[in-house]
Amino acid sequence: MRYFKKLAGSLCYLSPINPEDYEKYTEWLNDLEVAVNLTLATKIISLPGEKETLAELAKKEHNFAVIDLKTDELLGNCGLTNLDLINGTAEFGIFIGNKNYWNRGYGTDATLLMLNYGFNLLNLHNIILCVYSYNKHAIRTYTKCGFKIIGRRRQAKTIGRKTYDIIYMDIISPEFKRNLPVSL
Repeated sequence: MRYFKKLAGSLCYLSPINPEDYEKYTEWLNDLEVAVNLTLATKIISLPGEKETLAELAKKEHNFAVIDLKTDELLGNCGLTNLDLINGTAEFGIFIGNKNYWNRGYGTDATLLMLNYGFNLLNLHNIILCVYSYNKHAIRTYTKCGFKIIGRRRQAKTIGRKTYDIIYMDIISPEFKRNLPVSL
Protein backbone atom coordinates (compact mmCIF):
# COMPACT_ATOMS: atom_id res chain seq x y z
CA MET A 1 0.00 0.00 0.00
CA ARG A 2 1.03 3.58 -0.45
CA TYR A 3 1.05 5.98 2.48
CA PHE A 4 1.72 9.71 2.81
CA LYS A 5 3.41 11.41 5.76
CA LYS A 6 1.07 14.05 7.12
CA LEU A 7 2.79 14.24 10.54
CA ALA A 8 5.84 12.23 11.56
CA GLY A 9 7.02 11.35 15.04
CA SER A 10 10.02 9.42 16.27
CA LEU A 11 8.49 5.96 15.65
CA CYS A 12 5.51 6.41 13.36
CA TYR A 13 3.74 8.79 11.06
CA LEU A 14 0.12 9.61 10.33
CA SER A 15 -1.18 9.06 6.81
CA PRO A 16 -4.61 9.38 5.22
CA ILE A 17 -6.53 6.12 5.66
CA ASN A 18 -6.28 3.78 2.67
CA PRO A 19 -9.58 1.92 2.18
CA GLU A 20 -7.66 -0.88 0.44
CA ASP A 21 -6.35 -1.90 3.88
CA TYR A 22 -9.77 -3.35 4.73
CA GLU A 23 -8.55 -6.96 4.94
CA LYS A 24 -5.95 -6.08 7.58
CA TYR A 25 -8.48 -4.07 9.60
CA THR A 26 -11.02 -6.91 9.35
CA GLU A 27 -8.42 -9.32 10.72
CA TRP A 28 -7.56 -7.03 13.62
CA LEU A 29 -11.12 -6.08 14.55
CA ASN A 30 -12.20 -9.72 14.67
CA ASP A 31 -9.32 -10.52 17.04
CA LEU A 32 -10.92 -10.42 20.50
CA GLU A 33 -7.62 -9.39 22.13
CA VAL A 34 -7.68 -6.23 19.99
CA ALA A 35 -11.44 -5.62 19.94
CA VAL A 36 -12.00 -5.98 23.70
CA ASN A 37 -10.46 -2.53 24.21
CA LEU A 38 -12.76 -0.99 21.59
CA THR A 39 -16.54 -0.83 21.34
CA LEU A 40 -16.43 -3.63 18.75
CA ALA A 41 -15.91 -6.75 20.88
CA THR A 42 -19.48 -7.96 20.36
CA LYS A 43 -19.60 -7.18 16.66
CA ILE A 44 -18.70 -9.38 13.70
CA ILE A 45 -16.70 -7.32 11.23
CA SER A 46 -17.11 -8.51 7.63
CA LEU A 47 -14.80 -7.72 4.72
CA PRO A 48 -17.46 -5.77 2.78
CA GLY A 49 -18.58 -3.95 5.92
CA GLU A 50 -15.04 -2.92 6.87
CA LYS A 51 -14.27 -1.84 3.30
CA GLU A 52 -17.31 0.45 3.44
CA THR A 53 -16.37 1.74 6.92
CA LEU A 54 -12.82 2.57 5.84
CA ALA A 55 -14.08 4.31 2.71
CA GLU A 56 -16.29 6.51 4.90
CA LEU A 57 -13.49 7.20 7.42
CA ALA A 58 -11.14 8.10 4.57
CA LYS A 59 -13.58 10.79 3.41
CA LYS A 60 -13.56 12.45 6.83
CA GLU A 61 -10.75 14.89 7.43
CA HIS A 62 -9.41 13.95 10.83
CA ASN A 63 -8.84 10.18 10.70
CA PHE A 64 -5.41 8.75 10.00
CA ALA A 65 -3.63 5.46 9.54
CA VAL A 66 -0.72 4.91 11.94
CA ILE A 67 2.32 3.78 9.93
CA ASP A 68 5.74 2.55 11.13
CA LEU A 69 8.30 5.20 10.20
CA LYS A 70 11.04 2.73 9.23
CA THR A 71 9.08 -0.03 7.48
CA ASP A 72 5.94 1.78 6.19
CA GLU A 73 3.88 -0.99 7.81
CA LEU A 74 0.28 -0.27 8.80
CA LEU A 75 -0.14 -0.45 12.59
CA GLY A 76 -3.66 0.87 13.25
CA ASN A 77 -5.46 4.18 13.14
CA CYS A 78 -6.38 7.22 15.18
CA GLY A 79 -8.56 10.24 14.79
CA LEU A 80 -10.55 13.11 16.15
CA THR A 81 -14.34 12.91 16.05
CA ASN A 82 -17.26 15.07 17.15
CA LEU A 83 -15.34 18.24 16.39
CA ASP A 84 -16.91 21.45 17.63
CA LEU A 85 -14.80 24.18 16.07
CA ILE A 86 -16.80 26.94 17.75
CA ASN A 87 -15.94 25.68 21.23
CA GLY A 88 -12.67 24.01 20.25
CA THR A 89 -13.52 20.49 21.39
CA ALA A 90 -13.10 16.99 19.97
CA GLU A 91 -12.97 13.33 20.98
CA PHE A 92 -9.83 11.24 20.43
CA GLY A 93 -9.67 7.58 19.54
CA ILE A 94 -6.81 5.24 18.66
CA PHE A 95 -6.05 1.59 18.22
CA ILE A 96 -2.91 -0.28 17.34
CA GLY A 97 -4.16 -3.45 15.67
CA ASN A 98 -0.76 -4.95 14.89
CA LYS A 99 0.07 -6.69 18.18
CA ASN A 100 3.77 -6.90 17.26
CA TYR A 101 3.87 -3.16 17.96
CA TRP A 102 2.08 -3.19 21.32
CA ASN A 103 3.94 -1.81 24.35
CA ARG A 104 6.73 -0.35 22.22
CA GLY A 105 5.82 3.36 22.28
CA TYR A 106 3.91 3.55 18.98
CA GLY A 107 0.59 4.39 20.65
CA THR A 108 2.26 7.18 22.64
CA ASP A 109 3.95 8.56 19.53
CA ALA A 110 0.72 8.50 17.50
CA THR A 111 -1.27 10.08 20.36
CA LEU A 112 1.23 12.93 20.65
CA LEU A 113 1.05 13.47 16.88
CA MET A 114 -2.76 13.70 17.04
CA LEU A 115 -2.62 16.11 19.97
CA ASN A 116 -0.16 18.25 18.04
CA TYR A 117 -2.49 18.16 15.03
CA GLY A 118 -5.55 18.98 17.15
CA PHE A 119 -4.06 21.78 19.23
CA ASN A 120 -1.62 23.36 16.78
CA LEU A 121 -3.34 22.92 13.41
CA LEU A 122 -7.04 22.74 14.26
CA ASN A 123 -6.65 25.20 17.17
CA LEU A 124 -8.69 23.02 19.51
CA HIS A 125 -8.86 23.81 23.20
CA ASN A 126 -10.09 20.54 24.76
CA ILE A 127 -9.69 16.92 23.62
CA ILE A 128 -11.49 14.15 25.49
CA LEU A 129 -11.40 10.35 25.36
CA CYS A 130 -13.02 7.34 27.02
CA VAL A 131 -11.14 4.23 28.13
CA TYR A 132 -12.21 1.09 29.97
CA SER A 133 -10.79 0.75 33.50
CA TYR A 134 -9.26 -2.66 32.72
CA ASN A 135 -7.13 -1.14 29.93
CA LYS A 136 -4.31 -0.12 32.30
CA HIS A 137 -1.71 0.19 29.55
CA ALA A 138 -3.83 2.70 27.61
CA ILE A 139 -4.51 4.72 30.77
CA ARG A 140 -0.73 4.95 31.43
CA THR A 141 -0.13 5.97 27.81
CA TYR A 142 -2.77 8.70 27.91
CA THR A 143 -1.47 9.98 31.24
CA LYS A 144 2.08 10.10 29.84
CA CYS A 145 0.75 12.19 26.93
CA GLY A 146 -0.84 14.70 29.33
CA PHE A 147 -4.44 13.51 29.65
CA LYS A 148 -6.02 13.75 33.09
CA ILE A 149 -8.87 11.70 34.55
CA ILE A 150 -11.94 13.92 34.79
CA GLY A 151 -14.54 11.35 35.78
CA ARG A 152 -15.88 7.87 35.40
CA ARG A 153 -19.09 6.09 34.62
CA ARG A 154 -19.21 3.36 37.23
CA GLN A 155 -19.74 -0.27 36.23
CA ALA A 156 -20.86 0.74 32.72
CA LYS A 157 -18.94 -2.00 30.86
CA THR A 158 -19.68 -5.69 31.43
CA ILE A 159 -17.40 -8.45 30.16
CA GLY A 160 -17.40 -12.03 31.42
CA ARG A 161 -20.01 -11.14 34.04
CA LYS A 162 -17.66 -8.59 35.58
CA THR A 163 -18.32 -4.88 35.48
CA TYR A 164 -15.78 -2.15 34.80
CA ASP A 165 -15.83 1.61 34.79
CA ILE A 166 -15.59 3.82 31.73
CA ILE A 167 -12.95 6.43 32.51
CA TYR A 168 -13.16 9.89 30.96
CA MET A 169 -9.89 11.74 30.39
CA ASP A 170 -9.13 15.06 28.75
CA ILE A 171 -6.35 17.50 28.01
CA ILE A 172 -6.59 21.22 27.33
CA SER A 173 -4.34 23.20 25.01
CA PRO A 174 -2.27 25.02 27.70
CA GLU A 175 -1.25 21.59 29.06
CA PHE A 176 0.18 20.51 25.70
CA LYS A 177 3.64 21.99 25.29
CA ARG A 178 4.70 20.75 21.83
CA ASN A 179 5.07 22.89 18.75
CA LEU A 180 4.31 22.14 15.14
CA PRO A 181 6.95 19.91 13.53
CA VAL A 182 7.67 22.63 10.95
CA SER A 183 9.05 26.11 11.45
CA LEU A 184 7.02 29.06 10.23
